[in-house]
Amino acid sequence: MIWIRSALFNATFFAWTTVAVLVAVPLLAMPQRAMVAYARTWARSVLLLLRLICGLGYRVVGSERVPEGGAIIASKHQSAWDTIAFFAVFGRPVYILKRELLWVPLFGWCLLKSGMIPVDRKGKAAAMRNVMARAGEALASGRPIVIFPQGTRVPPGEKRPYQPGVVGLYGQLKATVVPVALDSGRFWARRAFIKRPGTITLEFLEPIPPGLPRAKAQRLIEERIEAASDRLLAGG
Repeated sequence: MIWIRSALFNATFFAWTTVAVLVAVPLLAMPQRAMVAYARTWARSVLLLLRLICGLGYRVVGSERVPEGGAIIASKHQSAWDTIAFFAVFGRPVYILKRELLWVPLFGWCLLKSGMIPVDRKGKAAAMRNVMARAGEALASGRPIVIFPQGTRVPPGEKRPYQPGVVGLYGQLKATVVPVALDSGRFWARRAFIKRPGTITLEFLEPIPPGLPRAKAQRLIEERIEAASDRLLAGG
């Protein structure tokens, strides 16, 4: 049964997303807020389909820890679910994502219109200055910046290094960082066909205030995310 449900969700997800992208094309000529609102509707509809078809829901813990206005959301990344969820939770997030996603026809245009910030991983100082400038504009407008500090999806329980990009933003923008733990990989694993029933937990952790030395901020981000993610993996 789980294979049938997963296959039905996959087929529905790709069909619905294709239709949604085509419907979104006229929004490219409208103000950004229209595309952002549409993206939130799409994200919520996908999570609804996931719950109805696969029996996979989610819960949010610690949302009161997220400050009003802009903040940097530094999240564990285990699953494709993570790339959808923050639009449903926040409504107006700005993801820092790899530049190659913008090359997907129509979909990439929608990402750009929504204000997402592409990163050229091979780029030099000028590329990073552009990222910093756009992230600063997003924070100034009250939009949270979502970044995955490890730079890629990491299976539950596996350890990989944290990249310096998040503390670069932290130091340059003088912004609060809210670490995020989750256990999405337990149910929707990296590049996995199967979506297992259950409840994903997305937990906002104790914020890191601006002004700390970068090395200390990096250590706190990693320690808090890893400890909480291990706790969630153990069923805590």
